[in-house]
Amino acid sequence: MANKKEKGSVFAVVQQIGKSFFLPVSVLPIAGLLLGLGSSFTNEKTIAAYHLQGILGEGTILNGLLTIMSQVGNTIFGNLPLIFALAVALGMAKNEKAVAVLSAGISFFVMNSTINAMLKLTGSILPDGSYAPDVLEGSITNVCGIDSLQMGVFAGVVVGLVTAALHNRFYKQELPAALSFFSGVRFVPIISVIAHIGVGIICFFIWPTIQNGIFALGDLVLKSGYFGTFIFGFLERALIPFGLHHVFYLPFWQTALGGTAVIDGVTVSGAQNIFFAQLASPDTVKFSVEACRFMSGKYSFMMAGLPAAAYAMYRCAKPENRKVVGGLLFSAGLTSFLTGITEPIEFTFLFIAPGLFILHCGFAGLSFLLMHLLKICIGTTFSCGLIDFTLYGILQGQEKTNWMMILPVFVVYAFLYFFVFKFIIEKFDLPTPGREDNAEDIKLYTKADYQKKKGKGKEDFVSPLILRGLGGVSNLTDIDCCATRLRVTVEDETKVEDEFLTRSGSKGIIRKGNGIQIIYGPQVSIIKSNFEEYVQDCAQRGIEFEEIEESGAEPEKKETAEVHGHGKMVAPADGNVKPMEEARDEAFASCAMGNGIVIEPEDGTIVSPADGIITTIIEPSLHAVGIQTEDGINILIHIGIDTVKMDGDGFRKWVSTGQKVKAGDRLITMDLDKVEKAGYLTDVMVVVLEEGGLPDIAYQTGMKAEKGITTIAEY
Repeated sequence: MANKKEKGSVFAVVQQIGKSFFLPVSVLPIAGLLLGLGSSFTNEKTIAAYHLQGILGEGTILNGLLTIMSQVGNTIFGNLPLIFALAVALGMAKNEKAVAVLSAGISFFVMNSTINAMLKLTGSILPDGSYAPDVLEGSITNVCGIDSLQMGVFAGVVVGLVTAALHNRFYKQELPAALSFFSGVRFVPIISVIAHIGVGIICFFIWPTIQNGIFALGDLVLKSGYFGTFIFGFLERALIPFGLHHVFYLPFWQTALGGTAVIDGVTVSGAQNIFFAQLASPDTVKFSVEACRFMSGKYSFMMAGLPAAAYAMYRCAKPENRKVVGGLLFSAGLTSFLTGITEPIEFTFLFIAPGLFILHCGFAGLSFLLMHLLKICIGTTFSCGLIDFTLYGILQGQEKTNWMMILPVFVVYAFLYFFVFKFIIEKFDLPTPGREDNAEDIKLYTKADYQKKKGKGKEDFVSPLILRGLGGVSNLTDIDCCATRLRVTVEDETKVEDEFLTRSGSKGIIRKGNGIQIIYGPQVSIIKSNFEEYVQDCAQRGIEFEEIEESGAEPEKKETAEVHGHGKMVAPADGNVKPMEEARDEAFASCAMGNGIVIEPEDGTIVSPADGIITTIIEPSLHAVGIQTEDGINILIHIGIDTVKMDGDGFRKWVSTGQKVKAGDRLITMDLDKVEKAGYLTDVMVVVLEEGGLPDIAYQTGMKAEKGITTIAEY
């Protein structure tokens, strides 16, 4: 029974990974068309062979347009590892998906930068940026501007999975009060960066061994005749998920590993180079079979097999889902047929039905073997679709290419792929697109289901109170938070009930039309994550809110450390000092978060009011800084009113989180003129947060203060 559950869990994870591929796969067909058309019709040898310089030659409008198309398509395909890293993180993250995607993007660069550093430290990349002589050709590539190991899409999948696992584990992580700003979703990018330094180091040591194995297999292929041709075709497909198919076949296409021939008195090495040299030669009677055996085998499965497989998956989809998956599958099949770009269709079933992909690799090997046996000699510039088939097969003539012999193979492969794929999908109930059982996604959950779902952590009493106080699911239009407040926009403000919001642990409530601000303090990011998850759950169950039980429905009171010692605070800015009650922001004037003072600044330099450590800097706005003094008092310096909306324009920071500061040290500079021109107030609020056992604090107001010198509070 345990094994069944374990298998079911693994299957669910694999299925979820497969679903995460659908989004990037949907953009690959158009990328394939752009790249296939652009590459084929801008190839200099092709243009010269057909005397099309006047129409497609360099400098013509069509050439410029086709070059742009090629570059756009190539950029998408060239960055597939990054795209899939983002997609897997998006698909595997349970909540706060945007944070997971951002973390995956950062992690992808961290991993590749780590590998780059290791390559330099070990001498694989020389100081001048060139590669050491003993580095295998194709084993290092440029990934988003970073020289790293060629890992292909596999690198993106690894980053996406690791990031998603960390995200799901830590996006609600609570940290000590001094580090509370980094709690919740803000902790995810931090832990992801640290983890992917380790991932990069591990990949550096493991991946070269895999690459060496690939090259050894290449040598075996060359020496094994027809069987070697089969192995070549099989491996060329099998290596696509890892991005190593280029490492594998390029030596055959571009070096002596693929053969050597003398054409028009010139020695040419590499299968593809031999083909194009023969294409340009007026003396060519028939293209080289030995050279074309490394290219011609793709046409059968790219133009016939995979489009038929796409149709088989469409026929196997549930009738109610066919309309949804039809666009994805037909566009992927059409792209494969026209341009030979197979990633859209292959990635569609690669991770959700790996058995089909292995079978497909076998059919690919068989196709290469058949082309070799039938002496079919059709070359290619980029990939084997209708465009290249026409240019390098049909237009070259039967005598040179024997292209007509491939037509019956097309028919056989279309039937083979369709019926075999359809049989296996239905026989083993493989979760190809459109066959997913979505019942669980649309079921109505019971309250018991909800409590079971929440059973892994502390029961969330706060979110039900917030939702009840805000009038239910349908009354919400936007949920966000800043440094201390949950900011919600509602449809009808009359449905908001302050009683429930106060019971949720709120320190204050501010109403601005349909905008509701609920003050919780630095832990608000975790409250927001829990609340969004709870709202989503209620929406799935079709309820507005749960009835609040009187017993036990109060938020948990947190224990905080006692403050010790005595001392003073100095003014963080030059200007007039006023009591907090005169603040021109209701949240501060009500002293909901704590008491303090307000300064009307005369210049934009903000300094530390006490010795301590920076616990919080709200970025990118830079409108708030948190400090914990050496005596354990938590201070919030809020710079301006509603300046969060300026997104940091006019602000500059001089310290970083975790940095120790002395009273009078510069923290932030604010451009007063820019803030005032933007229509915001420049008032600076110094709030002593009501956390722990605060000492008696005497605030001094009604005076003009000098920053870093004038005392504003004593305790």
